[in-house]
Formats: sequence, structure tokens, C-alpha cells
Amino acid sequence: MQGVVKIDTYDIVIIGGGPGGYTAGIRAAIKGAKVAVVEVDRLGGVCLNKGCIPSKALIASAVQYQKLKEADSFGLRLSGEFGYDWSAILARKEKIVGALVGGIGQLFKSHGVDHFNGYGRIVNSKHVVVTDEEGGETKLTAKNIIIATGSRSMNIPAFPIDGVRILTSDHLLAAESLPRSILIVGAGVIGCEWAFMLSMLDVEVRMVEMLPRALPLEDSDTSRLIERELKKRKVKLFTNTKVDSIGPGGEGVLAELSNGKTLEANQVLMAVGRAFNTEELGLEDLGLKLNKNGSIHTGADMRTNIKNIFAIGDVRGEIMLAYTAVHDGTVAVDNALGGKAGKDYLGVPSVIFTHPEVASVGLTEEQAGAKYDVITSKFPIRTLGKAQAENELSGEVKLVADKKTDRLLGVHMIGSHATEIIHTAALAIRQKLTARQLGELTFGHPVISESLMEAAHGLHNESVHMPRRK
Repeated sequence: MQGVVKIDTYDIVIIGGGPGGYTAGIRAAIKGAKVAVVEVDRLGGVCLNKGCIPSKALIASAVQYQKLKEADSFGLRLSGEFGYDWSAILARKEKIVGALVGGIGQLFKSHGVDHFNGYGRIVNSKHVVVTDEEGGETKLTAKNIIIATGSRSMNIPAFPIDGVRILTSDHLLAAESLPRSILIVGAGVIGCEWAFMLSMLDVEVRMVEMLPRALPLEDSDTSRLIERELKKRKVKLFTNTKVDSIGPGGEGVLAELSNGKTLEANQVLMAVGRAFNTEELGLEDLGLKLNKNGSIHTGADMRTNIKNIFAIGDVRGEIMLAYTAVHDGTVAVDNALGGKAGKDYLGVPSVIFTHPEVASVGLTEEQAGAKYDVITSKFPIRTLGKAQAENELSGEVKLVADKKTDRLLGVHMIGSHATEIIHTAALAIRQKLTARQLGELTFGHPVISESLMEAAHGLHNESVHMPRRK
């Protein structure tokens, strides 16, 4: 063990270099603060290294492969057999991730953010000790501390992750080869994204979801449509069903379900729940308040019960998204430097990279109906000229509004480019626009985002591309 090296005082020390942590560090530096970011792994956190970016790189490859299968429908004739090279797909993914990780390091240098590679532990409200991989310790003095340590895949004791038979998405992202068949436990965001990706890459997929529908946090109509798309991909989905046991089987694993059925597959992907990275941070000794689920308790200002210690992102356990972590970081930095900012999640969209894509913002019809007298409108994507031209016909746009005031309450999309288009709706929700105001916006043509305009017109029975309601 080397001696402890002491460093001059920082205005802010951030533990965690994921999307919330690294953007908070740069933002604080822009504001003139002296900043240190502590990260035990590669910069970028789970999102960049094991989540958002690598999975989207794989999804992009899967989508391109699927388009090759559909080449005849575009009048294209491919000569000979074609397939995919999984090792090349992984290499492309790693190249993308590596470039982005290196980019964060360059941004730190450009903005004067100090990066400490090691494990950060808070010893008191003013000091963080960083232990590097060789056991050396560096003691950082901090006026303010921001905890941005994120989350990880939850390990369920009844189904221990072994990386061979029972996997997390981390294992699949680095797998040397894909299985012939897989059982996905959980039909939430991660489960559904992997189900579409793997099925497009010719893996036989089965899914089990204990709740009544896939994507249970989305609008019920979205769930209905995504289940239909899963069926088109020949994905077998069992809802209202639990996995009672997983053991060895002829194909690799045998799962016994609560509905009495048994399923065999080469491997199992556990896509249920996240665990908060709060261990060995010194929180117990500090007396830092935790929520019942083990996440860190903060106010809307991201401040914990210790005045100069803040927490942001997944570790707060509220909305576990990379982009809300960035928002949280902005709030925490402003307050650490003397401001009075508060979180504002109005208009924060949900984006899900299935195929077709799913996106939403605001309230579901069920949520809105509990508070308002609502009116809804749906517009099918296949009606659009652009959808026909691209042969991307699946999906619809659904608007939910207050019948009395016409204010938009929720927008729910499934279809091509939905994850991009939703931000127009997000701005409308954030600015508290009415459906008529959204419909008055002139959209380009032909574009998929015209569906927003058409659905807004349809809310008042004025859509020129929908049958008139009686």
C-alpha cells in the first residue's frame, strides 16, 4: 500500500463518470469551478460502455441485416447467399464505443476537468479517497460532492447469473457467438429491445413477463401493438407468467413456468430490474439517508440530507434514464455553486429502440383518465406516403388531450423514426400546448412526423387523411 496523496481543494468532486457525472463535471468547469471526476471503470459509465450506445450499435446492424432480407420489396436483387458476421458486428460496436470514450477524455482536458481512475469512497462530508488498481490512495478535499454511481443489472438469488447459462445484457454484448435460442425473462424496455434485435439476427426468442403486458409502463395501446410486432417476428411471449425454476435442459436450460408450461433454450437473458451502486461508498458511516429500495434520497434540488453532498441519476432511483441523469447533474451543479435550481421532468420522453421504435411523452390514457375528461386520437403510420416509400408500415400515433381545454396530456408513438419524432411532441407537452396548436404547425412532406399533425387534426375530426367519425 502506497502512502495517501493529498490534492488541493476542489469546488466539486463527482464520483461516477457516466452520462450524469461526466456532463456535470464539464458543466461545472464551464461555470468556472475546479472539478474532479472519479471513475473506477471507463468514462461514459454503463450507458456508453455496456448499455445505450453498444446496444444501439448492435441494433443498427440487426436492422440493416433485416433490410437485406427485404431487398426484393424495394426492387433490389441480391445475388448469392448473404449473412452476418457476429465478430465483425462486435468489432464495429467496440470501435464506436472506444471513440466516444476517448472523446470524453479529450473534453475533460479541453475544459480542465481532472480525471481520477479508481474507486471513490466518501470518508466525511469534505473528503473523498480514491483507491487505484494498484492500491494507491489519493485524498481529495471537496467543498461539494456529487454521487453519480448509477446502477447495474439486478441479480436474483433464485436464478444466479453465471455468464454461461444465465446471462445479463453485459454478457451478450461481449458474447463470442449468439445462441440458436434464448429465453428472455422480462418484457420491459431491455427485454423487448433484445428480443427484436436477436430475432432479426435469426435467434429463436421466447419471453416471459410476470405483468399482464409487454412494455407495461407504456400506454396499453402501445403494448398491444408491440406484442403484435413481436408475434410477427415469431417471438413467443408469455404474459401474466412467472419463471418458477431454471435448470439444465437438453438445449442448455429448462425453465418451468407458473402457467404449467416448460421452455427449453440454449441460454437465458435476465432482463428484470436494476440494483443501485451504493455499496462501499461510505454512506452508512456518513448517515446519508436512503430510500426504502436502497436508492439515495434527495430533494428536487438533488441535495441529500447532508447539505454539500448531492446525488444524481440512477442512484436516486426515480427515473433511471441517461438523459434524466444529465438533467439531474445540471441541477446539482447549479445548486452546488450557489444557485436554487430544481428538477423539471415535464416533457421528458421515453425512447425504446425496438423495431419499429416506441416513444412516448406525458401521461398514458389510463393515467390521464384518472385526472381529466380525456379525448384521444389515433393515426396509422401506414397511411403516410413516406411510410409506404420506406416500407415501414407498422405503428400509429396516439394523442391524449383534456376534452375541456384541448391541452395535450400525452403522445404515444410506435413506428419508424419514433424516437426522433417524439421530441416535437415533448416540446409541445413542456410548453403546455393544445392539440389544435400542434396541428397548426406546418410539417414537411413527405415525412413520418406528419403523423403528429394528422393525429392532432383527428382529435377534432378534421384530419383529411382519416375517415370522418360519425
